[in-house]
Amino acid sequence: MSNNISVKFSKVDSAKFFRTLNKRINDYFKEKKVKKTGNWKLYLKTIIMFALLITPLILLLTLSLPVWTQILFMVITGIGIAGVGMNVMHDANHESFSSKKWVNKLMGSSIHILAGNDYNWKVQHNVLHHTYTNIQGHDEDIDAGRVIRFSRHAEWYKMHKYQQYYSIFLYGLLTINWAITTDFKQTYLYLKRKLSYGKMPSPATQWTKLIIGKIVYYSLWVVLPLVIGGYTWWQVLIGFFIMHYTAGIILSVVFQLAHVMPDTEMPMPDSEGNMKNTWAIHQLFTTANFAPKNKIVGWFTGGLNRQIEHHLFSHISHVHYKDLAKIVKKTALEFNLPYNEYKTTRAAIISHFQQLKELGKKPVMA
Repeated sequence: MSNNISVKFSKVDSAKFFRTLNKRINDYFKEKKVKKTGNWKLYLKTIIMFALLITPLILLLTLSLPVWTQILFMVITGIGIAGVGMNVMHDANHESFSSKKWVNKLMGSSIHILAGNDYNWKVQHNVLHHTYTNIQGHDEDIDAGRVIRFSRHAEWYKMHKYQQYYSIFLYGLLTINWAITTDFKQTYLYLKRKLSYGKMPSPATQWTKLIIGKIVYYSLWVVLPLVIGGYTWWQVLIGFFIMHYTAGIILSVVFQLAHVMPDTEMPMPDSEGNMKNTWAIHQLFTTANFAPKNKIVGWFTGGLNRQIEHHLFSHISHVHYKDLAKIVKKTALEFNLPYNEYKTTRAAIISHFQQLKELGKKPVMA
């Protein structure tokens, strides 16, 4: 749960790291004469990701298929959910997909067919996670309730001794939770705390949008297969689970490799809510990249394997991160600041589970 204390980042950056970095990034775009938003590569990828999401559903509704094909298609749909989420919805809700507001709004609203809600997502992700990265009690991405301990500042329970073994099974439940409970809890809490990204919606508008969104979502993934596809309720339930479990594991692992790692810090504010570093420097200490040279990983994860660049410049589309990374890395090292990077996805996954093992040990009393 969130602490009542308000967090304030330091204003002192005597070396002027972020000012220097910002100027270099802006100069890059001026020299290249390109927009900071998406380009044809992103639009082509959008078509591919939506095809992965929707084509299997159309085939399942119109053809009589063997069971193994049905299962395979639900796995592909799950990959499509993760793909649309990381590449299309994510950029759009950061307003970096297009320079046109209505395009960002339209593409950002794809979250409603992925199981989520745009208001909740923007508050949790754009406001809480991007501002208070890895700060226990403020960044909900490192709060898994009692079941997984992602931070040494979180309470320890005996079951955490085994979390490096059981956590992967829970990771798959991420988007199922969105679909069933998380969105309702978040809407209630965020409206109560008057949190918003941009204009505060009226409670009536947000609750109406949430309910209509869920009706559309369940109609697409549950009602249509029952009514048009002629599947039994238990077949639909199994398919729904496979689809979401696939998406949940992909999304959870990508998220965790960016922040819950041996090299990433989980700093806490002092008793007055003051943080040691400026916001930009805080991002370097709390974020990690993985597999920077793997083109397939970079393409499919929507640049989320380059989280350092994303956290510092979330208003810039991920299609530019590969080029920006050279500037960010050079500048960070020049200012003697960390630039956490794992060369491969495999190395990052191993390190993440080692970190879970470390966090699962009983804390030694000071």
